[in-house]
Amino acid sequence: MRLSPLPLLLAAVLAASPLRADVTLAPLFQDHAVLQRDAIIHVWGTADPRESVTVILGNEVAYADTNGDGHWATHLPARPASTDPVTLTVRGKNTITLQDILIGDVWLCGGQSNMEWPVRMTNRAAEEIAAADFPLIRHIRIERRIGHQPVSEAAGSWTVCTPETVPHYTAVGYYFARDLHRATGVPVGLINSNWGGTPIEAWLPPAALDDLEVLAATTAHQAKSYQGIHDNIVRYEAQLAAWRADPASGSRPTIPWRPGAENTSLVLYNGMIAPLVPYTLGGVIWYQGEANADQPATYHTLFPALIESWRDAFEDQALPFYWAQLANWGGGDSPNVDWAYLREAQTATLRLPQTGQAVIIDIGDEADIHPRNKQDVGARLARLARARIYGEVIADTGPRLADVAFADGTATVYYDHADGLHTTDGAAPRAFELAGEDGVFHPATATLSADTIALTSPAVTAPRQVRYAWHRHMAVNLANGDGLPAEPFRTDTFPQP
Repeated sequence: MRLSPLPLLLAAVLAASPLRADVTLAPLFQDHAVLQRDAIIHVWGTADPRESVTVILGNEVAYADTNGDGHWATHLPARPASTDPVTLTVRGKNTITLQDILIGDVWLCGGQSNMEWPVRMTNRAAEEIAAADFPLIRHIRIERRIGHQPVSEAAGSWTVCTPETVPHYTAVGYYFARDLHRATGVPVGLINSNWGGTPIEAWLPPAALDDLEVLAATTAHQAKSYQGIHDNIVRYEAQLAAWRADPASGSRPTIPWRPGAENTSLVLYNGMIAPLVPYTLGGVIWYQGEANADQPATYHTLFPALIESWRDAFEDQALPFYWAQLANWGGGDSPNVDWAYLREAQTATLRLPQTGQAVIIDIGDEADIHPRNKQDVGARLARLARARIYGEVIADTGPRLADVAFADGTATVYYDHADGLHTTDGAAPRAFELAGEDGVFHPATATLSADTIALTSPAVTAPRQVRYAWHRHMAVNLANGDGLPAEPFRTDTFPQP
């Protein structure tokens, strides 16, 4: 058999010539990207081992040499915000030139489905989309990916905000960015990296589990979740056997929900956050917790661990981290207090520096876990940034418990951040409960006066404990003069039922 000379010639050429690896950039460096202002700009990628790389941004130049694995990293000096696009050029054996790069504020939008929720499925969507002409707002959606080890590649493209592109943007992120941009005039970049239905431990980096307390909390929640799945399967099998024995007894039982691999610890950090590190960020906004509400106690450990571990990863211990507290929702079985305890864990995380919480207990939907009013969610998160980062003199927090006094059968609640305290519908304040020595809570009658509320109940003659909005869903109406709702609270330390 005679071989064709072409394969032999190609083999000879390849043997005589070293294989060439073109210089590449990390996933977020693309046309239309936003780079963080007023901070060192990290730039990295790959090339041939021991190759010299030059990075040029406007009139700034930086250099790097790849290591033995072909990875390189460098940084450019901080630049002020600018609405004038610049080019980013990277030169090795080849040259990459990125166009239309802006310098502004970059926010990572993380969490589960309520952060993932798109603009096209929010209130007044057609009107909002038609008005979405903001060329200085940019958005990149990181495609879903799991990883058993941290990976360096991610898929997604930066787009310029227009009525054609905005329908698929994260709604919370877009409304947040729109408010920031209107207030500052600065370009805003949104990195949309989230996955509906996922627990917080899926977003932890592997290093977080070096802390035994975090490892224990992660294991506890994963174990509870899988025990619940097991119980549902056992119940389904019994129901299916009964139905097969008597098909006329009713409809065939429905196969219970089973989680995908995305619910496993660490895998979403590995697949969807690790490739972004250490891109320079202005901050993080987060909307998650529904998938952990079956075990709020572990969230007291896991949520701070997530924030601190992300700050470590992005090399910024002061990275602002703001989140939406869970909204009111009416699903589930009595006593419907699991979400209240999860909200408590979220509020407790405010002990960490550079954190903020947007309370949205007033704009949820009793019948839908995905409330369509994402405009107010974004606006309240933006208030935190506008006040705390940009120095705007605006309220960013609603009424928050300052103290409670008990005397003569009355509990008096005192608030901070309560200027203009009022009820939004003119009725008496709702959603307060009182308990006496027996620890049994009863609805309370509330009387508003200035920045205090007096509570009484005929069922509680000597009150000792107060709760406010301490259920998954309660119709609330208490807010300050800026329209920010009062924060749920309890004064007791009773264990969760």
